[in-house]
Amino acid sequence: MTGSPSPVGVVVLTRGRRDRVLETLDRLAELPEQPEIVVADNASRDGTPHAIERRHPRVRVLRLRRNLGAGGRNAGVRALDSDLVAFSDDDSWWAPGALAAAGEAFAARGSLGLLQARILVGPEARLDPSCAAMARSPLRGAAGLPGPALLGFVACGAIVRRNAFLDAGGFNIRFGIGGEERLLALDLAASEWELAYVDSIVAHHHPNPGARPGRRARIIRNDLWTVWLRRRLPGAAVATARIAADAARERTPGALVEAVRGLPWVLPRRRPLPRSLDRAAGLV
Repeated sequence: MTGSPSPVGVVVLTRGRRDRVLETLDRLAELPEQPEIVVADNASRDGTPHAIERRHPRVRVLRLRRNLGAGGRNAGVRALDSDLVAFSDDDSWWAPGALAAAGEAFAARGSLGLLQARILVGPEARLDPSCAAMARSPLRGAAGLPGPALLGFVACGAIVRRNAFLDAGGFNIRFGIGGEERLLALDLAASEWELAYVDSIVAHHHPNPGARPGRRARIIRNDLWTVWLRRRLPGAAVATARIAADAARERTPGALVEAVRGLPWVLPRRRPLPRSLDRAAGLV
């Protein structure tokens, strides 16, 4: 199924980084596509919403009453009318022409639910290592897919089909920020949406240097929750052992404790993948 390209709206997620998000919005406002932009503000206390409204009056700001983490993006997607939605963080933006090219890719492939762009990091425009791995994806996609098939993505360089995203439930609020993408990717694939890495479509990411406290532990916890929520038992056991070994090597045992504490929440929501998809999940 093909059709005419649809405009791509943009959801920007931010919390307490007024200057960074203003710089990002400056760049997005210069795009030739002139996308509709919604900022999901996760309860900032530094005057971010007011500063945005003064400098970018055309941008819609959602003033979320509490920090929803990655779940703030869900509110942004619901607020947009566009069939396609691109995600930016407050330190990432899209290259000129990227959104138009993405619209063409989705129009040419009605089964495409998510497109992962090539992410260039910092002023040096270094390729994000995750994108290098996705370009080598071992998964076999159907003929005509615009790039390697995926079962994961990096949110700050992803574009989704709005109805696919909402039907899959969006990002899980309980996950916060860090490793929140994998669960959504599996749920999209389980609903028979395709995910693809398209190297010719570019996003830029300029994160602050240095590690973010607690981020790695949160990723490990979320990886475990995703495994327990969706993988079938044999694959879940293997993946759990691997992740636990990573936690031990990285000296983040607290992530394992927090993951186990979440089991009363996880187990009633467990929904194992179909066997073929579970096998594919074990490859990446």
